[in-house]
Amino acid sequence: MKQRKELTGTAISYAMNLIISGGLCIGAIDDIQAAEKKKYVRVPFTSYSSQMQDALLGSDKYAKPVWNLHDALKAPDWLDIGVDQRTRYETMSNSIKAGSKGGDQQIALQSTLWLQAHMGAYRVGTEFMDSRALNSDKATGVNNTMVDTWDFLQAYAAWADQNVLYSGIGAEVIAGRQTLNFGSRRLVARNTFRNTINSFTGVRLRLTNYEKWQFNGFVSTPVDRLPTSSAATLNNQQVFDREDTHTWFSGGILELNNLDWGINNEIYLYHLDEGSSTSAPTRHRRYFTPGARFFIKPAKAKVDFQLETVGQFGWVHETTNPNSKKLDHTAWFQHADIGYTIDMPWTPRFALEYDYASGDKNPYDNNDERFDTLYGVRRDDFGPTDIFGAFSRSNINSPGLRINLAPRSDVQFILSHRLFWLASATDCWGNATCSGGSFILQDKTGRSGNYLGQQLNLITRWDFNSSLNFETGWSHLFKGSFAKNAPNAPAPVDVDYFYVQSMLRF
Repeated sequence: MKQRKELTGTAISYAMNLIISGGLCIGAIDDIQAAEKKKYVRVPFTSYSSQMQDALLGSDKYAKPVWNLHDALKAPDWLDIGVDQRTRYETMSNSIKAGSKGGDQQIALQSTLWLQAHMGAYRVGTEFMDSRALNSDKATGVNNTMVDTWDFLQAYAAWADQNVLYSGIGAEVIAGRQTLNFGSRRLVARNTFRNTINSFTGVRLRLTNYEKWQFNGFVSTPVDRLPTSSAATLNNQQVFDREDTHTWFSGGILELNNLDWGINNEIYLYHLDEGSSTSAPTRHRRYFTPGARFFIKPAKAKVDFQLETVGQFGWVHETTNPNSKKLDHTAWFQHADIGYTIDMPWTPRFALEYDYASGDKNPYDNNDERFDTLYGVRRDDFGPTDIFGAFSRSNINSPGLRINLAPRSDVQFILSHRLFWLASATDCWGNATCSGGSFILQDKTGRSGNYLGQQLNLITRWDFNSSLNFETGWSHLFKGSFAKNAPNAPAPVDVDYFYVQSMLRF
């Protein structure tokens, strides 16, 4: 069995990476080239060391950085060590926030030290992370999605066996504080563009039959990033994060590989039971979120597609006051895309995309119909976040077009264009809970219409080597009638957002 694992490790690693990315992330075209040319998979533009080794697949997902701290220190084989540092400058002209004026800018710094010791089937590890926002002011709206100073992102113990009782089944158990990254990453993900990263404390069980299927089940409590006040985060104040022991997040996802016609499938169910947090007010959400995804991975001269349908039901309080009205919650989300990769120089891939996330149709009844993306990421579908973050997976109706180009193995371009409408004209344009006070645009009368506008995105990436990467991006929002006319809307002027960032790994 050991020989079988070694022979299939590289192929399985590549397949599982595409399952995680869903074929839509920035590295989709490069994943194809990596498999065909036997080169490393393009790493995400964020701290990634804790994901380098896969205890079940038997091979590294990414190439070892050419500038390698482990080798430079002559560390023992049983110890893994890595340092990552990302620096991003971002600037935005004009605004999309209610009651705001002018543009904004920020320097986002993200640094990570990762250590892991392993002995046989057992390992223990920790990831120490520092996220800061420089050159910001009160108008930036700095919060704990941008700042989490000097804290433990992960601290875990794990056990893994690639062939339990010679059954051909691999099993892994991880206990402690950890990051989670499942499926299309639209509901549970390790953040890649955002300056801070979600983490959870609990137990995760993973089972895999390698080429055929994989199952992940978990029970956890979310980790609250601290501090939460605007003044404290603006000053990069250090407060150690704490587990929100009043909230439980659990679920399971089954992945089935290479069904008929090369189709892959995921079926999942997540449960969020939110209590009274000691660090920040909550709306006491109790959500059950079932979903399914079918997709074919991108390949040269082939059609690929992705279809994901998600339901959501339960209840939520009207406000953060636990004595406020309890609302029945029923919502849903739909993603669809179809693409084709041309077998020619630059490997162009063209794709049509569509996303719909329900909004609340009547803000005055006893029902809540606004979809909540839980702990998912939105950058891959809707463009950059942080000080921009114009669109989220709530109350949205959006078709789009995407083009990927790879003129060289180390260079990539992505051009996307999307149109946006509100799914419900009476619901807000903002985050999943419509919280945020004056920053949220909403017209409960519906008289401002539902057209938000168009967004054009351009991303360029260059990999100098496996240790140093550069990326730049530009987004232009052509404001629609709602963005211009909603109550307390900022100046009816289009918005430009630009960023440039570097990532150093060693």
